[in-house]
Amino acid sequence: MALTSESPRLAFDDLNAALKAAGEETRLRILALLAEAELTVSELTDILRQSQPRISRHLKLLAEAGLVDRFREGAWAFFRLAEHGETAEFARALIARLDPTDATVARDRERLAHVRAARAASAQAYFRAHAAEWDRIRRLHVADASVEAAVVRALADRPFRSLLDLGTGTGRMLELFGPQIERGLGIDLSREMLGLARAHLDRGGLKHCSVRQGDIYDLELPRDSFDVVIIHQVLHFLDDGARAVREAARVLRPQGRLLVVDFAPHDFEFLREEHAHRRLGFARETVAQWLEAAGLAAVTHETLPPEHGSDGKIAVSLWLAYDPRIALAGSEREVA
Repeated sequence: MALTSESPRLAFDDLNAALKAAGEETRLRILALLAEAELTVSELTDILRQSQPRISRHLKLLAEAGLVDRFREGAWAFFRLAEHGETAEFARALIARLDPTDATVARDRERLAHVRAARAASAQAYFRAHAAEWDRIRRLHVADASVEAAVVRALADRPFRSLLDLGTGTGRMLELFGPQIERGLGIDLSREMLGLARAHLDRGGLKHCSVRQGDIYDLELPRDSFDVVIIHQVLHFLDDGARAVREAARVLRPQGRLLVVDFAPHDFEFLREEHAHRRLGFARETVAQWLEAAGLAAVTHETLPPEHGSDGKIAVSLWLAYDPRIALAGSEREVA
């Protein structure tokens, strides 16, 4: 984005604060790095070869100026170039003016590549440690490829700009739809799973997609935020699926769509005992009633039976509903 007469207009004090914050060598380098990936203080310390207290002070100034966003994840904090508001647009326009072949920028990107490689190695180690149990569960249900194809079909009737994936796990839904959307966000409670998701998003070059630690019952997101929300293989872990559906519906834009994917009813009790499944699948009517009670309309349902001759024994169901409010033409609430 170039700085033009149509670039965002800022109040004098806001622009002055943004220029002061960005107008320092290390802070400008930080902004350039955060435009590429969300990073922790320790990761920025490794890249920039400066002390943690110094990097923390720089980040504090950038955050106060509205140029970066900070997200708490347990004892960790992740930073990313600000996503919303006129100051965020100014930050992105400023970084777009940087020459990517500049020696300083290129060196920082090279060090960022090493940080990403270490992140991927850590994620892979976690995956290897849990691969056996995941594979055992996968063999019980419809193949992932078939489920993903059904998910794509369910949302294929019209394009959408933004996607929220609740219980994102490895970030697969963001990977699947990332190339066709402008913004993707994944929410999960598990730091280990978020580590996997970040590695996968890095690998796919999906800079416009990110993940956060968060509570599916109490999303720190404003109403009317996303065109599509997906809850994929999550409800069976929850005590109160209806509450999660209501919260997902709250952040849907008018005419936005909510897609729920989960197991059909089954009797594999070991999943409850060994893998913390609270519910052994869901009847069609159960989730449909939750969606309708959340104010959504036109609930459709599809069940995918296990493939003939496969090891799978659990069917997978999909429920799709939409927010019936009318999108206001020409406003930010209009859905693509």
